[in-house]
Amino acid sequence: MERLRSSPLHANISTALDKHLDAIHVVQARRKDEIVSASTRQRHGPPRCQDERVVLALAVALRALSLATRNVRTMLWCAFHMTLPK
Repeated sequence: MERLRSSPLHANISTALDKHLDAIHVVQARRKDEIVSASTRQRHGPPRCQDERVVLALAVALRALSLATRNVRTMLWCAFHMTLPK
């Protein structure tokens, strides 16, 4: 889009994209933690409290990803309309 405009877009757009990417990485890390927790629980028996913390951390990360996705969609919509010819 920056190439179409021949000028850089607003800094908030790149910031929103960076936050979205960070949120994706956090969700991936929490999901890996959940998988490791589930595999150790199968081997050693159910430590229930620890497992719930892992799932809650994943839920919090998914909520943050949802918010970041909404922000990115809005920013990209704005950037798209800024690049349209007048």
